Parts: sequence; C-alpha cells; structure tokens
Amino acid sequence: MKLAISGKGGVGKTTIASTLVRIFAEDHPRVFAIDADPDACLAQGVGIERQVAQEHRPVIELKEIIDAKNAGGGAFFTLNPDVDEILEEYCLKKDNINFLRMGGLKKGGEACYCKENSFLNSVVNSLLLDRNDVVILDMGAGIEHLSRGTARGVDAMLVVVEPSLNSVGTALQVKKMSEDLGINRVYFIGNKVRTEKEKEFLSSKLPQDLLLGIIPYDDEAVDTAMEDGVAISPQGIIYKTLKEIKKRLEEEVGNRDI
Repeated sequence: MKLAISGKGGVGKTTIASTLVRIFAEDHPRVFAIDADPDACLAQGVGIERQVAQEHRPVIELKEIIDAKNAGGGAFFTLNPDVDEILEEYCLKKDNINFLRMGGLKKGGEACYCKENSFLNSVVNSLLLDRNDVVILDMGAGIEHLSRGTARGVDAMLVVVEPSLNSVGTALQVKKMSEDLGINRVYFIGNKVRTEKEKEFLSSKLPQDLLLGIIPYDDEAVDTAMEDGVAISPQGIIYKTLKEIKKRLEEEVGNRDI
C-alpha cells in the first residue's frame, strides 16, 4: 500500500504518519517512511533519535551520488537514473522501517537544479511505481513531490484535519489538488478533537463516506514532542484509533501487491 499524508501545518499529520508507519510495520516485512515535508521530522515519530535524523542528509543534497548517476553534466542529464543504491544504502533503518528524508524541490535561482530535481523525482517514482513495499509519505500541504506520473502509484491520499475552518479549507484544497493529479482515493482523518461539538463540526464539513475516523485530543502527542526519540505508545488512544483506521483502509483500498 502506498499512502501520502497531507494537511495544514500543525494539525498532527507527522504524528499520524509516523504512527501509521509503525502500525503497518507490525505485519509487513519492510515499510518505507518518507519525510517529504521540508518543515517536518518524521524520524522521531518512528523512534529514531533526533540527532541521528538531523545528521541524515536529505536525498536532494546527495550531490556526489547525483553527479555520478548523471555523468556528463552541463545541459545533459539522465531523466531516469538508477536509484536502487539510495534506497538500499542511504535509508536510516529502525527494525523493519526504512526512513528517508527527501528535502525540498529546488527553486530557480543562481544555480540550475535540474539534475537534483530529476533525481528526487526518480526516487519517488521508484518507491511508488517500482516496489511492492508499504510506503508512507509525510507530505507538505502543497504535495510538491507528486507529479501526474508519480501520483498514479499512490493508493490513497490521507488528509489530516483539525476542527477549524482554516484546517477544513486546506483539507478540501488538498483533496482537489490530489484529484487533479489523478489520485482517485482521498480520505480525511479528524484529529485533536476535544468535544462532541468539534466532532459534529468535522462531520458536518467533510463527506461522511470519506471520513476514516476521528482521533481524540491526547496530551501524549504533546509530551512526545518534547522528548527525543519517543514515539506514540501502542497503548494510547492515538495508536489504537489509527489501528482501526488502518483496518478500514485495507478494506476500502486493499493490499495492492503486498
């Protein structure tokens, strides 16, 4: 199964993405946890220490590898370089979880980043289109790493929403962007819900058949954010609710090729 997870900043999508990675890793031999949000850190949520993750260079900065696989330089570069070495050797490993940080797509400026962006896209292509492993991508709201080509490899986009008009507005925008790319399955996960009123708010603003579940507010998520290398406990409400959401995903989306 290949899942991309997005939502407005601060809604808890990285907590949800990392917890889903750990849940899928319970019954799958290899799960790729891909940090595709330049402003987030997925590593801590899967149990990798912060300093280790910070020293882990993002794919976009592996200049020597990019140059070697795009020999010739100048205006000529390989559009589809072999990226197996990256996926096998440059992932941080935690049990059967493979963590990779993508880094942000480069913008125009003093230097040309054609090779770097092409290489980054090739890594995403390989993960989504060429492998049968579980892949979970923690995206920014702009889902910039997904193109029309790579989007066809995504089984579902999960949009995390908290009970606010701004968050709902962003979520619906991400849904439209995803559908424009050809992602046919877009679901919502309510998060940080404290009251029945907030639950009813999300239920009224989002399509009921696309709302996978609602996660209650839990102080554990706040506590883990203040500690190094601590992930959400399997005994907590967040973990237990996401296990139910995983079951529903498997029922609705299916286990494609795994």
